[in-house]
Amino acid sequence: MEWIVAGLILLGTAFALIGSLGLLRMRDFYQRLHGPTKITTFGLGCLLLASVLYFSARGQFGLHEILVSLFLFMTAPVSAHLLAKAALHLRLRSVAPPPELNTEPEKRA
Repeated sequence: MEWIVAGLILLGTAFALIGSLGLLRMRDFYQRLHGPTKITTFGLGCLLLASVLYFSARGQFGLHEILVSLFLFMTAPVSAHLLAKAALHLRLRSVAPPPELNTEPEKRA
């Protein structure tokens, strides 16, 4: 059981890290919106599942984790949808990343 919990924790943190890097590295608002809502939600789901398994193995019921995961999986898609609708309403086309995160090579004349 410990190996399964450890694997879920590592998988969850890897997905959360990938989602966070996607938030930093993507160019466009809509692409930046995709990373945290999709990948990070899956990462947090793995972490919550690991917590449920760990406390179930110790004889305790993980009601808190189940409620958090229910709240997370209900609110993440709704908040992403509302952010995308607000961006469309404001006619947000593209937002460039900050200069320190720009990875394109400089064009020299």
